[in-house]
Amino acid sequence: MSKTILTADDSASMRQIVHVSLARVGFGVVEAYDGKDALVRLQQQRVDMVITDLNMPNLDGIGLIRAIRAMEGYQFVPIVMLTTESHPDRKQAGKAAGASGWITKPFVPEQLVSVVYRLLGRP
Repeated sequence: MSKTILTADDSASMRQIVHVSLARVGFGVVEAYDGKDALVRLQQQRVDMVITDLNMPNLDGIGLIRAIRAMEGYQFVPIVMLTTESHPDRKQAGKAAGASGWITKPFVPEQLVSVVYRLLGRP
């Protein structure tokens, strides 16, 4: 059974890039259009990892990470921020909230897959 990754981003094109990048190497992918939608999807389906944008409407990435870390069974699930933000203060806020890693956009799909392999292993 392949591992499943939730990607949360308000950009449909970014969700598609992440989805294609991960699905082509064998991961299952669930898409959410913002942090609130991600929380709904996490209640519907168990995932092995979360990749989230920082700046999203309704619930941003930091708020999403805090909410996930408070959910039973998700305290140790890898969460990676995939965002245009690169300021050290924002990275520190993400780490303090419980982010496992940080990738700055733009990125190459191989970079994303490499990080996922490092955190989850191969599907």
